[in-house]
Amino acid sequence: MRTRTLGINGLEVSALGFGCMGMSANAGPPGDPIEMVALIRAAVDRGVTFFDTAESYGPFTNEELVGEALEPVRDKVVIATKFGWEFEGDGRGLNSRPAHIKKVAEASLRRLRTDVIDLFYQHRVDPKVPIEDVAGAVKDLIVQGKVRHFGLSEAGVSTIRRAHTVQPVTAVQSEYSLWWRQPETDVLPALDELNIGFVPFAPLGKGFLTGSIDETTTFGSGDFRSAQPRFSSEARKSNRDLVDLIGELAARKNATSAQVALSWLLAQKPWIVPIPGTTKLHRLDENLAAINLELSPADLDAIEIGLSRITIQGERYPAWMQQTVNR
Repeated sequence: MRTRTLGINGLEVSALGFGCMGMSANAGPPGDPIEMVALIRAAVDRGVTFFDTAESYGPFTNEELVGEALEPVRDKVVIATKFGWEFEGDGRGLNSRPAHIKKVAEASLRRLRTDVIDLFYQHRVDPKVPIEDVAGAVKDLIVQGKVRHFGLSEAGVSTIRRAHTVQPVTAVQSEYSLWWRQPETDVLPALDELNIGFVPFAPLGKGFLTGSIDETTTFGSGDFRSAQPRFSSEARKSNRDLVDLIGELAARKNATSAQVALSWLLAQKPWIVPIPGTTKLHRLDENLAAINLELSPADLDAIEIGLSRITIQGERYPAWMQQTVNR
């Protein structure tokens, strides 16, 4: 397994990580826990060392699953989890108050069956709490040995810079793929300047880029895609041109569309580590094979030319969720 380094403090991880969210939440019915534990351990056997979870996935159940799966190999892996939501009281909302961050850290440590969180992300920027206070709270946890690295998710450039002055940011996690390239505008240049790693979630466009989803596909009520404008049947039909573009290159390379989409991401920067998720062993193997798929300069140019002729339809989030990103 090839490795990559995230951030100025040198967090070394496998070139592809594993996004564990869909095993427990947001992508339809949760997977069977015994099977999911076995799948995570199969990923470790194949050289994956970077696993992504969050207290909000479930909530709480995904951290418990990841903790059980990785406890026997804890010294071989890097675990990333997240804080920033409130689940008590009057309902779900953002909460990145320092006292709450430290409370979440203690609970996550218990669920993950570990004494240290390798990478602790703020899940969403909380406009009610200065980012300097957030960074300071995580810095305290790092000094105490309970956290090793600080990360941000879906944060804007100004926020990233302010946080970085208090506690160096090791990685920023945001959506990035062939059908969501907004980070290229300002986030990626800033991360390059500051020596911060980038961790794209939904690198396969939440499944759309694999070619397995079309306008006739139906999503269950527990599937987050059912509420996303980009997954309306009209948008899916309009965006088939992108899927076809990827599929044509995949056929020429004797690869799958998923492998092309992941290889394209890996080719963008050496400090980008995508975290595709799956609940199936054959998909895990398919994804990992992307590491050895080389896209030539001509292949990358062909993708750029093709993309320049395609206008992607549909917002990626409903309005309420869109307000929580790029702050």
